[in-house]
Amino acid sequence: MGGVGEPGGGRGALLPTFRWEQIRAHSLPGDKWLVIERRVYDISKWAQRHPGGSRLIGHHGAEDATEAFHAFHQDLRFVRKFLRPLLIGELAPEEPGQDGPQDARLIEDFRALRQAAQDMKLFDANPTFFALMLGHILAMEVLAWLLVYLLGPGWVPSVLAALILGVSQAQSWCLQHDLGHASVFPTPRWNRVAQQFVMGQLKGFSARWWNFRHFQHHAKPNVSHKDPDVTLAPIFLLGESSVEYGRRKRRYLPYNRQHLYFFLIGPPLLTLVNFEVENLAYMVLCLQWADLLWAASFYARFLLAYVPFYGVRGALLLYVAVRVLESHWFVWITQMNHIPRDIGQEKHRDWVSSQLAATCNVEPSPFIDWFSGHLNFQIEHHLFPTMPRHNYHRVAPMVRALCARHGLLYEVKPFLTAMVDIVRSLKKSGDVWLDAYLHQ
Repeated sequence: MGGVGEPGGGRGALLPTFRWEQIRAHSLPGDKWLVIERRVYDISKWAQRHPGGSRLIGHHGAEDATEAFHAFHQDLRFVRKFLRPLLIGELAPEEPGQDGPQDARLIEDFRALRQAAQDMKLFDANPTFFALMLGHILAMEVLAWLLVYLLGPGWVPSVLAALILGVSQAQSWCLQHDLGHASVFPTPRWNRVAQQFVMGQLKGFSARWWNFRHFQHHAKPNVSHKDPDVTLAPIFLLGESSVEYGRRKRRYLPYNRQHLYFFLIGPPLLTLVNFEVENLAYMVLCLQWADLLWAASFYARFLLAYVPFYGVRGALLLYVAVRVLESHWFVWITQMNHIPRDIGQEKHRDWVSSQLAATCNVEPSPFIDWFSGHLNFQIEHHLFPTMPRHNYHRVAPMVRALCARHGLLYEVKPFLTAMVDIVRSLKKSGDVWLDAYLHQ
């Protein structure tokens, strides 16, 4: 049977063989190899052209990327044509499939589980579900405007409009997230175009910027300096970075109080300040003019809709209020599954172990499923990023059984407990920093 770069099945001429010790030497910025299904590929020059960004594929340098390859790509036939010119050899027969700690039986069982999910058509999207998601977002946008139009720009209609727009923006995050993972349409192109519309016209952000940072999070969840979501120093210290900063006597902020100032600068300002600046810088520096035009269309629509009622200053205040509300949702919902888990340096675990070490679930209910965009099924989402979210509840029992079979923690928390655990984790990391700062 042919490798990933040879779907036809014939191997042709014998390929050079490599040992892991040779492959390990090729993990430099301009010199990167990786392994997929025991085939060795030189991605040094091609990494800059990788659609998901050079950092994403570079994080797998000198590693076995087989599971990540299958997890991230919806259409493997399409992707394989890019691999063929990069093929330089294969692993020596006596070499294990993965360098470093691995559980061969776990990997084998996970691949069987993935195949079973494919046979059950759990990677097939339900068009009606996603049509309803888009429909209710658009309905909320119209409802918010109608409240102000019919009732006037008083306090009550303005507050209600801001709340509705905040929910709409949160649900738009969820829908663009689905599209970014290519879990809605059967072809990558349609997912990409639809994501540009949702992310640009409905939210005012760049789809490429989001994918650039978010795919890194999925590739190396909770790995310091590789996952942007947990690389928050010097503002917040998480996991092993607390010890590092303490030992080096770094004190830019009172980190032993970070669980308190989190409420002042975390949830309120992430979307309004950090994301806005980072997003604009990415579009300008990376020359993403199409995304910039999409984002401009959002601001034009918002101002045209609300300046007639509030004036420029009032419309901008409404915009800030919506972003702050949206930011609270984003921080609490997206971090309840990750911050309380293991955060630190690269451990070079297999795909399943690395995802489970960095994620946990939150107890499902119809409201929580909707409110969180099904991110309460974070374990299933991380194991199968391209699976449509409405199928997580079907694959969850299979994942739980896999974890039980291999003695892996499958953690499910109540919603409020997950919220509180974010603050507890911040306090714990701050206390670790203070202890290391004072005594080491």
